[in-house]
Amino acid sequence: MACVEGSSWEECDMSGKKLKSLPQDLLIHASSLDLQRNKLKRVIGISRFSHLIELNLSRNKIVEFSPEMHHLHKLETLYMNYNNIRSIPEGIFPHLKRLKFLKLSANRLSRIPSDINQCTSITYLDLSKNCLQNIEPLVGLPKLKELLVEKNKLTELPSQLFQDGNCELTMCKALGNPLRCPPEEVCAGGVMDIQSYFRQMKENPNTRSAWTVKTMFLGSSMAGKSTLCRSLREGKPVAVAVEDRTEGIEISQLYAKEVRFLFWDFAGQEEYYLTHHVFITPRALVILTIDLASYSIVEPHSFKDQLWFWINNIQLRVPDSVVLLVGTHCDQCRDQEEVMEKKKDIEEKVKTMLANRRMVLKQQKKNLEENTDLSLFTDQLDELDCLLEYNLKVLDLLTIDCTRTEDIAKLKSHILMCIQSENEFLCSESILPKSYEVVEQAIHTLVTLQEIPQHGIILLEELSDLILNHVNMSKESLHSILRFLLRYLHRIGVIIWYEDISILSDRVFIQPSFLISMFKTIVRHDLLQQLEGLSKDLLMQEGALVKQRFTWVDDLICKGILHNATMRILVRRELEKLVVDDDDLVREVVGTKREEGIILTLLLYFEVCLPTFVGSPLNPQAPEFIPGEKQWELVREAKRDPDGACLFPVYLKDDLIVCHKWGEDRQDDISVHLYFLPEIPHGFFHRLIIKTCSLYSTHWVGKEQCLLCCGNRLALVKQNNRDEDPFIEIRCRRPEKDEEFRPLWDLILAVMSKLFVLSRQWPGLAQQVHTPCPERGCPHYFPWRDCQEFHNTDFYNLVKEEKLVCQGGHTRRTELIFPKHK
Repeated sequence: MACVEGSSWEECDMSGKKLKSLPQDLLIHASSLDLQRNKLKRVIGISRFSHLIELNLSRNKIVEFSPEMHHLHKLETLYMNYNNIRSIPEGIFPHLKRLKFLKLSANRLSRIPSDINQCTSITYLDLSKNCLQNIEPLVGLPKLKELLVEKNKLTELPSQLFQDGNCELTMCKALGNPLRCPPEEVCAGGVMDIQSYFRQMKENPNTRSAWTVKTMFLGSSMAGKSTLCRSLREGKPVAVAVEDRTEGIEISQLYAKEVRFLFWDFAGQEEYYLTHHVFITPRALVILTIDLASYSIVEPHSFKDQLWFWINNIQLRVPDSVVLLVGTHCDQCRDQEEVMEKKKDIEEKVKTMLANRRMVLKQQKKNLEENTDLSLFTDQLDELDCLLEYNLKVLDLLTIDCTRTEDIAKLKSHILMCIQSENEFLCSESILPKSYEVVEQAIHTLVTLQEIPQHGIILLEELSDLILNHVNMSKESLHSILRFLLRYLHRIGVIIWYEDISILSDRVFIQPSFLISMFKTIVRHDLLQQLEGLSKDLLMQEGALVKQRFTWVDDLICKGILHNATMRILVRRELEKLVVDDDDLVREVVGTKREEGIILTLLLYFEVCLPTFVGSPLNPQAPEFIPGEKQWELVREAKRDPDGACLFPVYLKDDLIVCHKWGEDRQDDISVHLYFLPEIPHGFFHRLIIKTCSLYSTHWVGKEQCLLCCGNRLALVKQNNRDEDPFIEIRCRRPEKDEEFRPLWDLILAVMSKLFVLSRQWPGLAQQVHTPCPERGCPHYFPWRDCQEFHNTDFYNLVKEEKLVCQGGHTRRTELIFPKHK
């Protein structure tokens, strides 16, 4: 028992002891009691500790908030997060007059006791990750400064919490709720935006907006996505020719029974997958199309290609979505019996797939909980808990014949029914002040009157001035509304506003289709043919020679490199097709030999490509990247060259250059494996290449391997997606001298840090880190502790032992397995 007695503060640490009840020999005069990470279901006898100031009961299995707690009159800090508490009895909180900090996140609370507002000292309250539908009882907490209610079932926040005269709140986090009032986009702006919203609601009688649902059509190439999308829009069958299939993304709208649908039709060719992450957003209805005519019950790859791949990627990227399965080409099936057999097979396999994922996650959690020191795996347990909370909803498959008008009407009616029944997931309805709707309508009017150019790119300040000509409000009032409204319209897919990209935050893309048209000139399935077909006239506009075109084509085929001049030509040609005759805009979008254009800026920001740099790739004076050291910055003498070229990993065909530079793997190489569940997301490795190569200017890149050079050290990063357990390996040569281990592990940790940053963009992704035993043929491994939020020095202090033994009995020096000081 770790208990420390002092003159004024007595601590008792009983964390991670697998306790099922409170021990009788604990210090009853303790000021601080840590009981986290045990197996407590109840805390019978807690009233004995009446001197407690701090109590930590997190990560147990507590099912009830004990009435005995009301005896803890001196309690100031209480942790009860990550338990199974469903309710809290009345009559406890009025006795906890000194309680300032209360953490109840990750429980199963469906309601809050009505007398919690009598606990008048609370300044911090965390109720996130529960099942709350109402937080009205919190009104009246006079000192509340920080409130967290993320990931509940709240549709409204009480306006009284945010009244100017009584509000002490400085922070409120409420994302992950099906909020209508205020909408989620308001909450994303913080307390001041929420206060502004409620002021507007008071000054302008509210109106219930039409339901708006972003509807994303996904599926394999030629599965019938475009046919469905256009047929729904027209209300009758619309045939789509092969040459007219979607390239990139097509956007359209449909109004039906007061519901506004924003259709986003995503191309199914693999080359376009890399840009999907730029536009796929959460809280959307996903229509996943399956070609039933080509679907095979007996061929495993058929389910994997048409469903497993797509559902996995949806689950990884937007795990709270609703997915409607639609079987197309029924008219090309043998008979109705075949259609129903395939429908049954698909639904059963999808159900099994989702159940297996939950089972694996639960087993992973159970395995971690069996470790002797759970404190080393807290972050991983948190991550698994989050993944288990996500609820991707896959609806039963609807079979339709796209050549029949009645089937199109059936699909439309079915989608409307899904929206009404799944409103909690889709969050499709928002309550907006009248002033917000007035501003949105003004934007539509500006487009109709062509006061906004056809291409739709406009400066935020200019848009604000134009709106003021059409609304009756002050500039200050408009300023408080506009940013929220743009955020809201961006989320539902009406406009695009990259608020987080500083270089583009002052621009609004009123017509998303224009921006997408620019994207698909560069990321497309037939890019090679487009380059080969560039005419002499187009080349001359860029001041290029015909023989340069052959170099550009060769670089794309052999190196995956696309010259910036080529991108400018392709984008400029597309602008000419759209009859854009604004020379300034063309330069702004396309760029020049001296400055990057909007398109290249976005491609680089979203890590679709890696720029080349001016000057020698070797810089002996360049600083090394060491994770955790804040003073390190990416400093280069060289700058990005707008007249240079970009590497697009998606266009690479093999790993020959990497294999040639690296040579053969050696038995004594230092190797770290990073495992992903359920799989490595599509495009993940390509974006990892871009992130890591931006750190090290000397590198060699292949389709599934990348070799980084830092001084005289090499790090091989490669993807293994063929085994049952997909992983990314980081591999280095074993140093000859002891003093060389530290810089080698710095290099490995630098790559890992970039990998973890990237993985956060896939909320449904789980991962583990292992070092395989170096003994030839040994299947055992050494698991890593939590490393999502690590600092370099933490890892070098992690393992004290000089040698480690695997489960197979093989002994190795610690620095061959984990980072360690020598």
